[in-house]
Amino acid sequence: MHEEFNGFEKVCKVSKLNENEGQHFKIKSIDVALFKVGGKVYALNNICPHQKANIMHDGFIEDGFVICPAHGWSFSLIDGKMNEIGCKLDSYEVKIIDEFVYVKVFGKKFNWNF
Repeated sequence: MHEEFNGFEKVCKVSKLNENEGQHFKIKSIDVALFKVGGKVYALNNICPHQKANIMHDGFIEDGFVICPAHGWSFSLIDGKMNEIGCKLDSYEVKIIDEFVYVKVFGKKFNWNF
């Protein structure tokens, strides 16, 4: 169970993350991929938008993007936007407090009004 701080969930120590490698965590039932690049930590939704598989943490990092290991699609580490088409991954706010990574996740909101 994660410790909460103003909507941010305590996830892990920064030292647990390897540079230029992803790791995945469940935060409030959301599958999140964390990446440490250049000492900065980024958090994106871990679910590939193409096949709905939790694989983004296995992607490789290149020029500020994570590349999906199954399809080669590129997503910005900063905002989750895809550079080829309009798809995107949710990106989550990250804070580092006392050497711990905190992430603020949100669920998808659906609008059923027609």
